[in-house]
Amino acid sequence: MIVLTFNSGSVFFPELVGTALLILMGCGVVAGVLLAHSKAQNSGWIVITFGWGLGVMIGAASVADYGGASLNPAVTLGIWANDGFSSSFGDKIPTYIAGEFCGAFLGAFLVYLAYYLHWKDTEDPGLKLAVFSTGPAVRNYAWNLVTEIIGTFVLVFGIFSVTGNSGIAQSGTGILFVALIVVGIGLSLGGPTGYAINPARDLGPRIIHALVPIPGKGSSDWAYSWVPVVGPLIGGLLGGMAHHALFPIS
Repeated sequence: MIVLTFNSGSVFFPELVGTALLILMGCGVVAGVLLAHSKAQNSGWIVITFGWGLGVMIGAASVADYGGASLNPAVTLGIWANDGFSSSFGDKIPTYIAGEFCGAFLGAFLVYLAYYLHWKDTEDPGLKLAVFSTGPAVRNYAWNLVTEIIGTFVLVFGIFSVTGNSGIAQSGTGILFVALIVVGIGLSLGGPTGYAINPARDLGPRIIHALVPIPGKGSSDWAYSWVPVVGPLIGGLLGGMAHHALFPIS
């Protein structure tokens, strides 16, 4: 019998596994709603928002027993900011982010495989891209950036409201509340940009979209790709700084 264990001091593998499941379930629900001949086709925005929330819940719960994971570079930077930009956490940030992006690559590739038979029958290349990454309803880079900053601020500040100063939910109740925060952001603030609120969630699958041989897939929209990376990073830092200012770690 093979038993998989995580090194208790490692953050890479929990981030990889949790983020891979998050992206598999999140991008998977978008594929189900958008791609031709899917049984979930045209089931709508509410299905997508709840699917992403459940993806967060499954990803976080899967690694809760191993110390949990942030699953999001913006949350990782928010934890660092809330910790007063300490070097003890800052030194781990590259490992956190590497795990998150590797997980995003893996999860997005699994979505490509799961919906393999549906790509060629979907005519609109924009729908194929939307499975993997976000795009604005009205393209204005400055205001799209503002939307992503606000949404990610709510996410990170909300996570600290649930988890205290840890920024990582490990209890079942905490994980559920974080998942509901993601659902709430999608319903209330997701309309303008599709609420990336996570650089790994957007950039990782966008790279997979560019690499895999999807028939008639079109552009990966690299002109917009910086917005769902920079906006969440700024929002995450601001969320962590705001929580640290209001509720400093004693």
